[in-house]
Amino acid sequence: MRRFNKIILIALSFVGAIFLSNCNNSGKSGKDNNLKLWYPAPAVKWTEALPVGNGRLGAMVFGNPAQEKLQLNEETVWAGQPNNNVNPDALKALPEVRKLLFEGKFKEAHDMVDRKIFLDSKILDHKLNHGMSYQPVGNLNIAFPGHENAEAYYRELDISSAIATTRYTVDGVEYTRETFAAFTGQVVAVRLTASKKGQINFSAWLDTPQKAETVAQNDELILNGISGDQEGLEGKVKFTALVKIIPENGQLKAEDGKLSLTGADAATLYVSMASNFVNYHDISGNNAERAEKYLQTALQKSYNELRSEHVAYYRNYFDRVQLDLGVTDSVKKPTDVRILEFAKANDPQLAALYFQFGRYLLISSSQPGCQPANLQGIWNDLMEAPWDSKYTTNINAEMNYWPAELTNLAELHQPFIEMIKDVSVTGAETASKMYGSRGWVLHHNTDIWRLTGPIDFAGPGMWPTGEAWVSQHLWERYLYSGDKKYLAEVYPLMKGAAQFLLDFLVEEPEHHWLVVAPSNSPENGFTYKDKDGTEKSATNTYGTTMDNQLAFELFSNLISATEALGIDAAFADTLRQTRDKLPPMQIGQHSQLQEWLFDWDNPKDQHRHVSHLYGVYPSWQISPYRTPELFDAARTSLIYRGDASTGWSMGWKVCLWARFLDGNHAYKLITDQLKLSDSKHTKYSGGGTYANMFDAHPPFQIDGNFGCTAGIAEMLMQSHDGAVHILPALPDVWSKGKISGLRARGGFVINSIEWDNGKLKSLKITSTLGGNLRLRTAQPLTVAGAGTMQPAEGNNPNPFFQKADTPKPIISENARLNPPAVPQTHEYDIATEAGKEYSFTLDIK
Repeated sequence: MRRFNKIILIALSFVGAIFLSNCNNSGKSGKDNNLKLWYPAPAVKWTEALPVGNGRLGAMVFGNPAQEKLQLNEETVWAGQPNNNVNPDALKALPEVRKLLFEGKFKEAHDMVDRKIFLDSKILDHKLNHGMSYQPVGNLNIAFPGHENAEAYYRELDISSAIATTRYTVDGVEYTRETFAAFTGQVVAVRLTASKKGQINFSAWLDTPQKAETVAQNDELILNGISGDQEGLEGKVKFTALVKIIPENGQLKAEDGKLSLTGADAATLYVSMASNFVNYHDISGNNAERAEKYLQTALQKSYNELRSEHVAYYRNYFDRVQLDLGVTDSVKKPTDVRILEFAKANDPQLAALYFQFGRYLLISSSQPGCQPANLQGIWNDLMEAPWDSKYTTNINAEMNYWPAELTNLAELHQPFIEMIKDVSVTGAETASKMYGSRGWVLHHNTDIWRLTGPIDFAGPGMWPTGEAWVSQHLWERYLYSGDKKYLAEVYPLMKGAAQFLLDFLVEEPEHHWLVVAPSNSPENGFTYKDKDGTEKSATNTYGTTMDNQLAFELFSNLISATEALGIDAAFADTLRQTRDKLPPMQIGQHSQLQEWLFDWDNPKDQHRHVSHLYGVYPSWQISPYRTPELFDAARTSLIYRGDASTGWSMGWKVCLWARFLDGNHAYKLITDQLKLSDSKHTKYSGGGTYANMFDAHPPFQIDGNFGCTAGIAEMLMQSHDGAVHILPALPDVWSKGKISGLRARGGFVINSIEWDNGKLKSLKITSTLGGNLRLRTAQPLTVAGAGTMQPAEGNNPNPFFQKADTPKPIISENARLNPPAVPQTHEYDIATEAGKEYSFTLDIK
């Protein structure tokens, strides 16, 4: 019951502060009332419905006048039961695979990985599986007789208040539906009103694709179900959904599994859901008791109180960041039409809306005490979701949390941090039994049961460096907060990830570098010639550029962590010695940053993954100032990869072009990502954005939304490369604007950045930790008010901005490199005090 009690405490502890907030129930946040997705017709497809969520519960609102549908999710309803997918047969196969790899027999090694590491499990007492699927609870259906010919139809999702609204008129009566997933009440609430008394008439029922029983009694609908089986593993997650109807006048009756209300003035429906899930190895909770307790807690408040508390709680997060890029008449058009026209229209506010929609989705799908946002956040209507809606850790799960620290939603990072703690435990068994290594390992996927073994097949699955990538999030959170108590808490997790690599790294025969073997450059393959000249294709290899970057970064971050905490000096020395033996990055014959240890890159390869550019983003290893040759080669690689791709890939490319300081190219990628897909307005059904602003891989993957939100923030402020860089990649189309509330590493809060005619106008920054603030700007600045600044010299003395030196690359004699066209900047140092704000204006001398 610990998880259940934690959620209740989080909700109730916030109530005291709620009534102190200045909550505007009109649904507007400050002066901005354009933070809405709106449409003149109901949703027909799931990707047209509007998402509401509170981190634990999710609902998709369709808004059909004659029959409303709320598709329902509860975050812990997954197929299967506690299990693992550790295959101890892998340990004896590992030397054979490595031998083939080092002999240049990559295809043979690849095939052996499939046979020996994935499938040949003769000594197991259980069947291996490839992870379980996130699954729906079901649907709440509400039928309104006589509403088939509604007029003046309108529906919206107001992301400034996290409330979905539907309005229409029938026979001169205006009907309004209001739906939200209450953060403090832990229910989904639906409010039905009419402009004339006695006009609320409907019947409501629950249905589900799960094995379940439903009943209607008194004023409640009750659904008890159990999750589905998958890959021979029996589903054992029990769940309960309750729907309570509170009518205002009228007559309510239960019959034939439905509740029917006639002649009411208004009605409120409360949807409560819960499961028996306690944690990844315990499903002993009482789902019925939990659902009832959530419902009764919510019923202690009136609807208006519940609504006010919900809005206040939500705005405590959402209002921290405001973005104004200007408003044009495009805001008068429906959202799907705006997406359709975006590439050719003058609609800067749509980019701001999309940025804030990403923050809305993170607030709604990742709350403290809950599960982290999965591949679809918390919204899924299928028993077998695409890629099972798991946590894909070779890019997608991490991308979900790229906006967390940067866009001032640090608390929402916690569910991901907690998942890392879980997989460090399950991953220790995998590391020991599969590879004979200390520490812990994570391959390219996990699920609610926290499996850590390889899944799917050799191509994507044989990638044992997920622990290094997720460990980056542990360190980044420290860089933003400066919280040494937190760092001490997560240090053992980072150390365990490094211990695995220290044991797993093996010397390759040509250069005697230490490499990760076997592995892959996530999901991409290569073509090579074997010793007799035969051309072959494979995916598994050793020493991929991404793996080398991940190991280099993890070791470097850990060395810095030992220094910050004053511990483990001997271990830090081991890391330094091992780090020196890692392969350096290489620039190949096509002037590209090599993706593999060998110069196999094909300039025509436009694969969705750009894994070898990890060192540009989200890492810090490639810089126009520190590593100009690598910077140019990496940029060349991204040009070869092309722009148009899957939705999430384009979100990553927005971040990358921002790091390449090319705002116009980053903006071009935003127009590519905001390309309407699978809509009545277009025949296009490729990568882009659905009518409801969900990212289209296709199908829906939420990481694309989060990636683009992070990318837009990176265009306006960066802090990874030795300084707080203001407006590093401002596109020409955003010539005037203002943003407030972004966070920079080193504990700096960017209270406001204002620009006009493409030039910085004013800047305000609060230092929460004190220490040196190094500013990098295109225009000269002067201090306005307290504080003094001087031209920056040498490396930034602030420890949060100090980086290890990236090793010099090996460069092909056929490469043709160009000095990076880096805009001229001014750099200043300001000695700051914790808690003080510093203001700057354009120096017009």
